[in-house]
Amino acid sequence: MKFKYLVVAFLVVITASAFISPKKALRTFVSNYENVLGTSLELKFKATNQADADLAEESALKEIDRLDDILSAYKSSSEFSKWMKNGKQTTKISSELFEVLQQFEDYKNLTHGALDASAAVIGNVWKKASTENRLPSASDLQNAVNLVKQKHYILNDQDKTVTRLDEVPLALNSFAKSYIINKAADKAIHTSGIESVVVNIGGDMVIKGNQSENIEIANPKADAENSAALNTVKVSNMAIATSGNYRRGFSVNGKWYSHIVDPRTGNPASEIVSATVIAADASEAGALATSFNVLSVTEIEAITANRNDLAYLLVTKDGKEIKNKAWAKYELTFEKPAITLTKANKADKLWNTKYELIVNLEIANIESTDGKRVRRPFVAVWVEDAAKTPVRNLAIWYNKPRWLPDLKSWNRVNGDEFRKGAEGKLSSTSSATRGPGKYSLAWDGKDDNGNLVKAGTYTVYIEVAREHGTYQVIAKEMKFTGSAQKVELSPNTELASASLDYRKIAKK
Repeated sequence: MKFKYLVVAFLVVITASAFISPKKALRTFVSNYENVLGTSLELKFKATNQADADLAEESALKEIDRLDDILSAYKSSSEFSKWMKNGKQTTKISSELFEVLQQFEDYKNLTHGALDASAAVIGNVWKKASTENRLPSASDLQNAVNLVKQKHYILNDQDKTVTRLDEVPLALNSFAKSYIINKAADKAIHTSGIESVVVNIGGDMVIKGNQSENIEIANPKADAENSAALNTVKVSNMAIATSGNYRRGFSVNGKWYSHIVDPRTGNPASEIVSATVIAADASEAGALATSFNVLSVTEIEAITANRNDLAYLLVTKDGKEIKNKAWAKYELTFEKPAITLTKANKADKLWNTKYELIVNLEIANIESTDGKRVRRPFVAVWVEDAAKTPVRNLAIWYNKPRWLPDLKSWNRVNGDEFRKGAEGKLSSTSSATRGPGKYSLAWDGKDDNGNLVKAGTYTVYIEVAREHGTYQVIAKEMKFTGSAQKVELSPNTELASASLDYRKIAKK
């Protein structure tokens, strides 16, 4: 009888297991857009199927648009812009605008005035002076600082109203983008079937869900898209923001000045050229990353002394890296791969290591006919020698491997070798905010194996293919023998501009 019961139990287990579906493998789904909140947007989802990822993407984009309609200082129709036009009066505002205005007050107090919603007043003085290639006068700067130091509004928490006290222009920069993408990530992660979400807006990002993400920190001293990362961290359910002076600023008499100004003095930030902050709250990460460019190291240490939940990495103007203890919780270390250098023939003249090639390209802003956002096209940039043999891949941007054949020229010469290795770089990069669609790539004269190529003539290819759009390819032959030259390339439907700049490596 015992045997009979055992057989029955076994059959029940087997029958039940037949109705249990095998767990589907998670996949990574990536989408890229340009001209979102004034920069580039990357969405990354871990899910088992494309349909769930598409729904999460739709939810995130709708939330970004909704909050942009509230907080934008660039849309005349936004709630913020309308409030600014109301003059000195009391206005009832949305909970989101109220929250961001309150956060500006809180971070202004926390940073002792290093972050201020009216800092654009000082920025405008510098912009005007830079167009005339001169420094602002001391009186102009002092007048701007005096305006900034005024109290600009009073918030009433009970009835969610705000009262303007002056007509000094405000701008919700610094951390508003981080605030928006945090809300967007919340919407996406609550979509059925989504395991994790990464929302990256111009280098500031939010990571939510059950999966961790490797984040590369851009090197402010070598900030091309394909430059080696300064540092790499691994985070989950956190936000990370980077602010720095290496992508935006003013040039006066050949000297570079940061776009980030100290609201307390009117002077551009100068001692710290990049600040990266990891925090649980996205607004805080964005606000502190900006203010840490302005504050001294001593002030930063004082503000974060009792904050074990905050991690930061600072880069000073002389290249020194400063990390707090909390940074070690996230930092990844990698062994540098050994490079076997091939012996060059004595008659061969190798690439001049004092020079580099910078490939600049700007993705065209394509307007959609149906009102929907237009995704970033697929892009490949590579170099071939005089024998038409590929020597270096500089970039390959795509969102699904099945679209690689659309990059016909690149796929013809690089596709097989590429698929033998890792299919694309899946880590994201935290960096200072770039302009929408504007990218720079650097070639240091090395091939894909890390060996210096011979000096001589090579062809640079830029190939762009847009899903349901056009296909464009540019091929430009250049001689790399240690004589600087810059070539402007003809724009096309997909590229608003492109150039090749063979130049001496600048000392930063």
